[in-house]
Amino acid sequence: MPQELVFDPFFSVRETLRLQSGYFGIRNNDDWIDEILAELDLTGKADTNMRRLSGGMKRRVLVAQALVHKPPVIVLDEPTAGVDVELRQGLWAFVSRLNREGTTVILTTHYLEEAEALCGRIAMLKQGKVVALDTTANLLARHSGRSLSVRLAPGASLPEGLRERAHEDGDGWRFRLADCDEIEPLLATLRLAGCRVDDVRLQQADLEEVFLGLMRETGGKP
Repeated sequence: MPQELVFDPFFSVRETLRLQSGYFGIRNNDDWIDEILAELDLTGKADTNMRRLSGGMKRRVLVAQALVHKPPVIVLDEPTAGVDVELRQGLWAFVSRLNREGTTVILTTHYLEEAEALCGRIAMLKQGKVVALDTTANLLARHSGRSLSVRLAPGASLPEGLRERAHEDGDGWRFRLADCDEIEPLLATLRLAGCRVDDVRLQQADLEEVFLGLMRETGGKP
């Protein structure tokens, strides 16, 4: 699926998918085309000329073209770049279904939350070289830990002793934890310093933190 919008302006959506099927020697597959159109919410546009579609609808047709011949392996290169939320959710639901039914899906993405939610095995690249290759669960277990996000009341200042180990997290501060026993001493320090805490959240590190940690370990830029 190309990142740019590439389409033939002389055909309708259905004709485009029939033509794409023909490149693979496939005919009379309208039942599958209808299913793809329904999954990608294109049924109402099936007989509309490609030139009359919005950018988001054209993007949906590109997805449909990539799937119309039922490939055993699907390679998706940044498929959700510039797409709307509805298409993103529909695409992932459809692709996940195909994966469960036996299709291998290779996804290239900078959206690490997508990779974490969808991929069973992940490779991380740095300057063209693989620096990590494992199951998603193993990567998270091996490289991540917990963190505590704290939002102080307006006007409150983080004690100097805690500032050295904290990272700014939006309108609050995040503390990396080796284990949960660190939580009470940290909050006690805030209470003794007279800081009123408005919100506290215990979080499991995500794939983005794993990625950044690996980049730091190997030096240089991603």
